[in-house]
Amino acid sequence: MSRRRSIPWIYRWSRPIIGAIAIIGAILTGYLTITKLIGGEVVCTAGAAQAAEGCKSVLDSVYAYPLGKSGPPLSLFGFLAYISMAIFALAPLFVNKDENKGLRRQLENWTWLLLLAGGTSMAVFSAYLMYILATELQTVCYYCIGSALFSVSLLVLAIVGREWEELGQIFFTAIIVGTITIVGTLAVYANVDSPSAVAPGQRTPIPEPTTNPQPPFGWEITTTSGEAEIALAKHLNSIGAKEYGAFWCPHCFEQKQLLGKEAFKELNYVECDPNGKNPQPQACQSAGIQSFPTWEINGKLYPGVQLPEKLAELSGYQGPMNFKYTMPGR
Repeated sequence: MSRRRSIPWIYRWSRPIIGAIAIIGAILTGYLTITKLIGGEVVCTAGAAQAAEGCKSVLDSVYAYPLGKSGPPLSLFGFLAYISMAIFALAPLFVNKDENKGLRRQLENWTWLLLLAGGTSMAVFSAYLMYILATELQTVCYYCIGSALFSVSLLVLAIVGREWEELGQIFFTAIIVGTITIVGTLAVYANVDSPSAVAPGQRTPIPEPTTNPQPPFGWEITTTSGEAEIALAKHLNSIGAKEYGAFWCPHCFEQKQLLGKEAFKELNYVECDPNGKNPQPQACQSAGIQSFPTWEINGKLYPGVQLPEKLAELSGYQGPMNFKYTMPGR
């Protein structure tokens, strides 16, 4: 009597494991997508406060919106990818192999190729995002790292989860899909981190003052802040940046108008004129301030009005860059 060859456990359980990982990934990205679409705040409580802030800055960054801030978040595409992988993995298991043996085998063959292609694409894309996280954003995002681990796991299971007839089939599929993925990714993100990604024509020149400044407040700020301005102001505050100014200074008013009244409330503003609100002339003198406005960022002084994207560059800000205002004539 011939002895039946035992099937390795990984061949029997690979599809359910892939399906389980994909479903967990879909739940994760689904939560991120729904939260972003309804304008909610994503919970980032794991680890230290700095790590939580880094998590939020990544999920609000330009990289989290590959089609622009007006488009869907990246997590939506991740959700669709995970759902697809779950379907590819689990669909053949619902076909009775005794009654529809031919259909079951055909589905298994096709879905294994789709699992290999999908796993390769997700792993390559995740590798690019990990590179961006380490080199550009330079922070920690547990959601991103977790999704990357899921993607790599799906690819590994797609490779070792069955007995492939030809190894060349694996390498050929992986090379073709990987190349298409990285080329498409680089094309989508070609200018995403550039200030010019926001068209100048879409930004409003700030209005100039038409009256004389009244102590102690000076001119009233008439511009309203957007999400990007508020996020930038909070970031500047968190790293200890300061803006030194005087209530009567027209260039200081221009700086306030560029950021808007809501963002200005978040800033660490130092009033240098004794007649201004909450004056700190001694602090200005100790800092060596010679003109208004002057920014102090990471221990260095930057005199003059700074555009929001310049402040972002100087401070290492990595959040949304769709700033609303610019200087007249720029």
